[in-house]
Amino acid sequence: MKFVSTTALAKKNDLEPNELFRLLTEKQWIYKKDGNWNLTKNGRIAGGDVKYNPKFGEYVVWPESLNFNKSVSSTNTVNATKIGEHFNISNRKVNLYLSELGWIEKGKGGWISTNSGIRNGAKQMEARNGKPYIIWDESVLTNKHLIREIKESQGDTTIQEEDHEQESLDDFRVKFPANLRTPDGHYVRSRAELLIDDFLYKNGIVHAYERKLNIDEDMYCDFYIPSEKLYIEYWGLEENERYARRKKVKQEIYNKYNINLIELNDDDITNLDERLAAKLRRFNIIVD
Repeated sequence: MKFVSTTALAKKNDLEPNELFRLLTEKQWIYKKDGNWNLTKNGRIAGGDVKYNPKFGEYVVWPESLNFNKSVSSTNTVNATKIGEHFNISNRKVNLYLSELGWIEKGKGGWISTNSGIRNGAKQMEARNGKPYIIWDESVLTNKHLIREIKESQGDTTIQEEDHEQESLDDFRVKFPANLRTPDGHYVRSRAELLIDDFLYKNGIVHAYERKLNIDEDMYCDFYIPSEKLYIEYWGLEENERYARRKKVKQEIYNKYNINLIELNDDDITNLDERLAAKLRRFNIIVD
């Protein structure tokens, strides 16, 4: 079977290349990202493939006898509007939740998928006017992380019950209960965490304490700064062998998902104003 480029295929069928690219995009056989055309799962099912040219890199090719009118069976997809209808919320809120999960980010006048989003079923698309948008594998409707994010934002108390149940399984969180109240009303587990929380509060940095990460593993951070999708961990018991193993596991998980992380230890706490301010600057958070 002879394969040809999309441009060559258009010429063979007396079509303008832009017209064929539009047709294949509408059929969800290809999508454009970072100026390059990419083949979708449906495109492969239809017969498409990817070739490599040393000069031009990867490009999409098609059987010379490709039938544009055939349909392919595949997993259904949904957009933000359909997701919103399923959960009875607006598509704007859907995108806010997806952004908070770190699955999408704003760019080029639309929404662009992150690597985490792709892992959770995102398919990057581009409208005819060049504006990027995303469709999702229908499985996103049952994704436990998205469901948790929506329930949490709606004040669902079952989330708190699940968190308390998980906390009962964590020896360190049971051994060091959160009974120290910070100026902004959080209850933390140590004097060092109180100082960190107070620093963030007094510098006007919106933050959460002990937020559950939206990953497959059950793990909580010490602090979370939503504006930059930034996590903070304070390692306070490093001389404890069990704690050191726990720390290593958490560090490996942060690395696995390429999560933005600031790490603090006892030396940092003794000069917190300078040390934490310097670490925050690396993530474009400037404090006086």
